[in-house]
Amino acid sequence: MQDPLALDRQVCFALAAASRSVIGLYRPVLEPLGLTHPQYLVMLALWERSPRRVRDIADTLLLEPATLSPLLKRLEAAGLVTRVRNAADERALDVTLTDRGRALRKQAEAVPGRIVERLGVPVGELEEVRDRLTALLAAVERAGAAADAREGAALAG
Repeated sequence: MQDPLALDRQVCFALAAASRSVIGLYRPVLEPLGLTHPQYLVMLALWERSPRRVRDIADTLLLEPATLSPLLKRLEAAGLVTRVRNAADERALDVTLTDRGRALRKQAEAVPGRIVERLGVPVGELEEVRDRLTALLAAVERAGAAADAREGAALAG
């Protein structure tokens, strides 16, 4: 019988190691763009739609707004985005790409191809991995919601 606590049997270890390794491949590819990997993810969200509220970006990237805030400050300091209070809701902060931020998209279009090239894995296989990870994220979200519901019921009862 295999040891259920063997490191090589742990999903969490495989995910953490793969994540660190793949993100490490991005570093030299993103360097010429002046972006870190977390900043690149923010820019991807903004290239899809701008302006966006901070909460919307945080939800899209599965980040806490407090984690996102320093990223946005650095992107603003780099002249890639602006942050302004929403006119309709002063509690909300809108993030908008600047002309420079929009222009950076053209350079960034080469990033996915360079990563695929560095990985040496066929695009179809990478898409399959992405789809499986997306399904795993959905399962984690469902598990978290179920746990929250059980906790709420226990507190109410």
